[in-house]
Amino acid sequence: MGQGKEAGDGTVDAAALRAKVAALLAAHPPEAVRPGEFLRARFDAGLAWVHFPPGLGGLGAPRSLQAVVDAELAAAGAPSNDPRRIGIGLGMAAPTILRYGTEEQKQRFLRPLWTGEEVWCQLFSEPGAGSDLAGLGTRAVREPDGGDWIVDGQKVWTSSAHNARWAILIARTDPEAPKHQGITYFLCDMTDPGVEVRPLRQITGEAEFNEVFLTGVRIPDAHRLGEVGDGWRVAQATLANERVAIGGTVLPREAGMIAGPAAAWRERPELRTSELHDRLLSAWVDAEVARLSAERVRQQLAAGSPGPEGAGLKLAFARLNQQISGLEVELLGEDGLRYSDWTMVRPKSVDFYGRDAGYRYLRAKGNSIEGGTSEILRNIIAERVLRLPSEPRTDKDVAWKDLPR
Repeated sequence: MGQGKEAGDGTVDAAALRAKVAALLAAHPPEAVRPGEFLRARFDAGLAWVHFPPGLGGLGAPRSLQAVVDAELAAAGAPSNDPRRIGIGLGMAAPTILRYGTEEQKQRFLRPLWTGEEVWCQLFSEPGAGSDLAGLGTRAVREPDGGDWIVDGQKVWTSSAHNARWAILIARTDPEAPKHQGITYFLCDMTDPGVEVRPLRQITGEAEFNEVFLTGVRIPDAHRLGEVGDGWRVAQATLANERVAIGGTVLPREAGMIAGPAAAWRERPELRTSELHDRLLSAWVDAEVARLSAERVRQQLAAGSPGPEGAGLKLAFARLNQQISGLEVELLGEDGLRYSDWTMVRPKSVDFYGRDAGYRYLRAKGNSIEGGTSEILRNIIAERVLRLPSEPRTDKDVAWKDLPR
């Protein structure tokens, strides 16, 4: 073990990972090869997700050892795959494909997903099925000869759809079944005929969200993820990972949203008041509690898939971002009212922390909607964490086609 070899049980220790990183850097010096070439070599060496299986970007190592790899590569100036740009693929599509995909699907999709060569988006929410996602109406009908699925419908609030090559999609395949049981999960090629992406301009002036219209889109059965009619269960795995990806990002102390007002407080003493001091201290403590809670959940992930605790992280993330961004605008006074750029753009990624306070304040309003509304997350926490009685649901066993709309 001390020489960086695999243990007798097949696990890999930190020294072994450092040796693999050194071998990767020697064979593919970051300063001498293109970023894409380096990232593909890193994936093939099992250093993308060390906890993934061998051959799929990993080594079957403990998840906690990913930090060892990341630190070594960062110190060597190795290129990044730009996680902000491909966050939906990394945080949602990849773990779902790993858990429910066929071997062919894993081999086809995971490598270009991780390297950033193929961007992913999520086609879940619909105009009539946002918080009640199981009520979705997008239809997927299989051709009579058992061939392709033909998909028709509309999705909304789709982040990065304008940049995406692939999408994770849930559609109704059996309207005779109750709403949770007649759904199937697909991988949709966003470049196929019949896929139309339209921008949704936000309060920030930008359009990172989109609405997507699907008209006669053909999806091969080979791009179905999981069994027919089992899409709700597959989607729950995606949503659990999404909440951790959004709310469970592990940051250094006093990083993230709290960094702006904390820096302003230190650098501009003329802005200080006793009332703002009390509010800033309270927000700082809440941010630190949330940061440590996220670290704990990330460590628990090493033992399996994320549980309902991720709903608590995401709920706290939304509340804190809105509270802290509002505090920052008040602290900055007139400067907090300035907004740098109202230009209509369709960005490739969302930058919460590299923009001005006005952007953070406006963009944070969406945090309580995206990734599951705060109201729905409170229900999840109440029922699955606190074990409180669930709300009465009269539509649970009714065929979807018979539900009022």
